[in-house]
Amino acid sequence: MNSIKSISAFHRLLSLPEPRHPMVSVINLAQSKFLEDEVWKGFVNLFYCIALKREAKGKIKYGQQHYDYDKGVLSFTAPKQVQSLDVANMECGSGYLLIFHPDFLLNHSLASSIHRYGFFSYSVNEALHLSAEEENDLITILNKIYKECLHIDKHTQEIILSQIELLLNYSNRFYERQFITRKNNNQGLLAKFEQLVDEYFDTDTVARQGLLTVHYIAQRMNLSPNYLSDLLRVHTGQNTQQHIHEKLIEKAKEKLSTTSLSVSEIAYGLGFEHTQSFSTLFKKKTNLSPLEFRQAFN
Repeated sequence: MNSIKSISAFHRLLSLPEPRHPMVSVINLAQSKFLEDEVWKGFVNLFYCIALKREAKGKIKYGQQHYDYDKGVLSFTAPKQVQSLDVANMECGSGYLLIFHPDFLLNHSLASSIHRYGFFSYSVNEALHLSAEEENDLITILNKIYKECLHIDKHTQEIILSQIELLLNYSNRFYERQFITRKNNNQGLLAKFEQLVDEYFDTDTVARQGLLTVHYIAQRMNLSPNYLSDLLRVHTGQNTQQHIHEKLIEKAKEKLSTTSLSVSEIAYGLGFEHTQSFSTLFKKKTNLSPLEFRQAFN
């Protein structure tokens, strides 16, 4: 796997001059051109990348559907995410690319908080679609970062990082808006989620797969785990793991109250490898041990 280790190396691959700042850059895609290079067939960047692709041609695929937000598609990648590009059939088009090295965050609160922005782990087809007003808000921030890179002094890092943090917080807001405005499509996704969870416990899937995981459900829904959790949280107030735990407790209560199966048998039947793990989760969620809950029905 090829590795693009520096901002300077990335500039060279886009036929651009050296960056004004070694750790952060705002690239105008209209001024860029992909070099023919084997690196594009499979590579990882060692830096964060936020791409605002303006005037995208054709329809943009979002989940399993195509939507009409042809402008202002914003995507995020974290360091070391595997990517590939077919440069023979690609043009840089127009828009902006913000790239910054993780070391640029050191000694700033963003170094420890950036992992909370789950969209850095979204899939490409889960990109953020912007209205014209939202797009202009973000372009204003990108322009401020670009100008700050031209005049480096002791205040530069703090000012740029405050702008990056503002951009990320706006993106959080816009993603929540997107989850809500795509409500009809998302209702179908929520129904599919409930169906998959029920099927998992009502068939022999537990015996074959073991404990239900966020990754399993997300994979079956063709969504990234972070995107699914954020979608559920916006619409239901709970993430994917919390929903799974809720279903586990519901099934456990049913077995404890209507069967004579031992606690161990119930735990294994729900996919737990260890009975203690099941009992700990049950007590955490109900304030009762499995046996205490069963005794309430005797």
